Formats: sequence, C-alpha cells, structure tokens
Amino acid sequence: MTPSTSTTPLRRTKIVATLGPASDRPGVLEAMLKAGVDVVRLNFSHGAADDHRRRLSDVRDIAQRLGRSVAALGDLQGPKIRISRFAEGAVHLKVGQAFVLDMALDANSGTEERVGCDYKSLVDDVAAGDRLLLDDGRLVLDVTSIVGQEVHTRVHVGGKLSNNKGINKQGGGLSAPALTDKDKDDLKTAVDIGVDYLAVSFPRSAADMQEARELLGDVGKEIGLVAKLERAEAVADGATLDGIIEASEAVMVARGDLGVEIGDAALIGTQKRIIKHARTLNRAVITATQMMESMIESPLPTRAEVFDVANAVLDATDAVMLSAETAAGDYPVETIEAMDRVCMGAERERIAQESGHRIHEGFERIDETIALSAMYAANHLTGVRAIACMTSTGYTPLIASRIRSGLPIVGLAHSPIAQRRMALYRGVVSLPFDTSHMDPKDLNKEALTLLQAHGLARPGEHVILTRGDHMNAHGGTNTMKVIAVDAE
Repeated sequence: MTPSTSTTPLRRTKIVATLGPASDRPGVLEAMLKAGVDVVRLNFSHGAADDHRRRLSDVRDIAQRLGRSVAALGDLQGPKIRISRFAEGAVHLKVGQAFVLDMALDANSGTEERVGCDYKSLVDDVAAGDRLLLDDGRLVLDVTSIVGQEVHTRVHVGGKLSNNKGINKQGGGLSAPALTDKDKDDLKTAVDIGVDYLAVSFPRSAADMQEARELLGDVGKEIGLVAKLERAEAVADGATLDGIIEASEAVMVARGDLGVEIGDAALIGTQKRIIKHARTLNRAVITATQMMESMIESPLPTRAEVFDVANAVLDATDAVMLSAETAAGDYPVETIEAMDRVCMGAERERIAQESGHRIHEGFERIDETIALSAMYAANHLTGVRAIACMTSTGYTPLIASRIRSGLPIVGLAHSPIAQRRMALYRGVVSLPFDTSHMDPKDLNKEALTLLQAHGLARPGEHVILTRGDHMNAHGGTNTMKVIAVDAE
C-alpha cells in the first residue's frame, strides 16, 4: 500500500505476489511493486537458494527506492506426496481399470498398470475403501487392497496421468511430517536471506508450528510463522484449527490441497470459518490458490475470478495471493492491476466497512483495549481521517486492523522489521518514524506532520493517535488522543 499525496482511497486488502521467471524479466519486478504488491512470496518448491537471495535483494533495493515497506514471505515446500515417473512420460487411465501404486518399483519405470511412489509409508496410511486423489483431484483412485508394498486401486475418474503428480487422501490421514529435511535446509536459507514471514506447509496441529519455531531459534525470532491450512485434519474441528492459528503469526487458506482433501462443497464454508477464526484470534490471514489463474495466459480475469477475490475481501481477509500468475504467467503486472481494481471495488461496499468485532467481549490487555477503542472512536466520530499508532512491533496496528473500517491505520515504527511485518495487515500503512531524536512533547506534532506529508491527513481533519508513555517498549500502548490536524 503506497502512501499517496492525493485523496485517492487506499486499498486495504494486501496483495501477495509470488516471484519467479516471469518477475525476473527486465523491468517487471519494479512494475509489479509499483502496481501495488505488498508482500513478495519466495516459493522454495522451485529455484535454488541463490535465486531467492537475488530476488529478495532486488525487492529490497526497489522498495527502498520507491519508499515502500514490502514484506517477504518464504514458503516451505512441505511433504508433497507424489507418484514417481513413467517410462513413456505419461499414461492414460480408464475408468474401471486396475492400477497399482508400487512402493518397490523403480522410480522411472511406471506403466499403464503401475507406478512408483516417493512416499513409502503410503501402504501404512491407507486401507481398502479409501479414496486417493491425484493431480489436484483430476484423477480419482479407489483403494481395493494393500498387498505388501503395493496399494491396489480401481480408477474412479480417469484421464492423463504424467510424472511426479501429487497424491492426496480424501478426508486426510497421511502421516508424513510437516517439516522434511529439505524444509529444514530451506528454513536456514530463509533466515539467512532475511525473510519477514515463513510459511509451513501441511501442518496437522499446533505442534508442527511449534517445531518450526524451535528450529528458527533466536536467529529467526523476528520471523512471523504462517500456517498453510491444506490438510483435512487441520480444519476438522475448532480446537485443532484454533491451536494452529494461535501457534502462528498468520495463516493461509491454501485452497488447492485443502479443497482436494475436504471436497469443493465444503471448501467455501471452511474458507469463511478460517478467516473468521483468524481475525477473532488476532492473527493475519491470507487467501490463496487460483484466485486469477486464467490470467496466466489472459490479460483479463474471468467474472468468476472477480467474484472469488471480492468474496474474500468482503470476508475481511488480510491479503489475497497470486501464485503462477506472477511467477510464470504472461501478464504479471496486469494481474496485480486487476487484483487491485477488484479489491478496491469490493472495499467500497458498506459491508466491508462495518464491524461488530468483539463488541460484547471483555479485554485483558491495555494495548488491545486502546487499539480497539481507537477503531470504534474513529468509525463513529465525524471528521476523523486516520488512526495513527506509534508502535515498536506492529502489534497495536494488527489489533486495530481486526475491526473493519474505511479509514487508514498508520503504523509509525522505527524498526524496518516492524514496518515490513505490517505490510501484511489489512488496512495498515506502515511509515518509518524514528523517535530517538525527538523531544517527547513533540511526538504528536511530528506524527501529524508525517501524516500530512503522505496525504493521510489534512488541516481541519482529526487523527486518532495511540502511543505509550515509553516509546519503543513492547506492549506499552496505553494512551489514545483525538487530535486536530491543524493544532499547534
């Protein structure tokens, strides 16, 4: 979200864009950031460590030149369970035919009758009557029996099956650990290159997120963890879901594998439930997968994609994410521009600006009470232009952003890490604000001057300002003031 000196409304929903060969083309990355990217995603499923290092370095250089705070999200591959390869590259499976997943078969010797599998424990995780979905559900196999190291199936939905396609079990239940050896190596790379967030794929419980936090250790303590919700077990009940959310700084509705495991019919309600739970528990939430997939090859989105993005915006997701559209597509910049238009259009609707968030609940933290009070005051007091939060970590703006509003929330932070962390939060503009050289009595005036310089407040308007008695102290916000912009 780029600060503006005009009165043009600011987009509240953040855009996450995946980097790849498409963004590597000359001039494209800068154009993407100018078009409105708030968070870049480094997908560790593809590319080498040096690729991610170079891309993030370029992002940091461009963002600094543009005066932007752009966050970086490293995304671990996780235990993607795949078949092996076919001798002829691909086969065609017919409905009703027998097909074997053979754990002992050579990795390159697949035929129309059988293929190998890289996940040897599959024979222990499935039983007769289970349903397996291959290639994101495009092919469906019903398990008939387990014979030694072979999973015997019958084809329920056929079609072309090519090398290395993924396997999901309908309803979940595959026991592969969330963090593989490759993930642990990539985690070290993520820390080394300085990502702001790290996404963990296929967590089944809070314990998987806690393991990732332990692996990050002290050197990675400033990195926010994002739980990718893509296993049926993760969303099977409220307690498990809430445990994963609370063990993370953010969650992602990863609709590809999740939709395969729980079924399309259950997916939309589950998406809404995840967004609601995350916001209630004061965590950021990203909605992802196939949001504008047609724009990989088309300069315009479909109407269905427009409504999909708008629906997530109206549910108050913090961010919407682009994958292959920006990593490998023909129109990465146009896709971001389209996403920006759709988000802005949805945010103009009244429902996107009304909130009853925690209105009947009590609070336990002073900074939380101040943040929510500031938002309610801003939404109901005529003439308020913005909410400004002096913050050391970005926590107060995060809490404030859980309440729907049409007003910008401005996070004023000295720490570049806090500034970038806030780039993911819905409705939050992060601005550098170094208080070390300021007299405490001048802080409010300096804050108003900065907001005016960025077009976020004008004489005659009011700003609601939150701060603590002691600046740069975590959890120290204890004051809210309504200040006239033209006050001395």
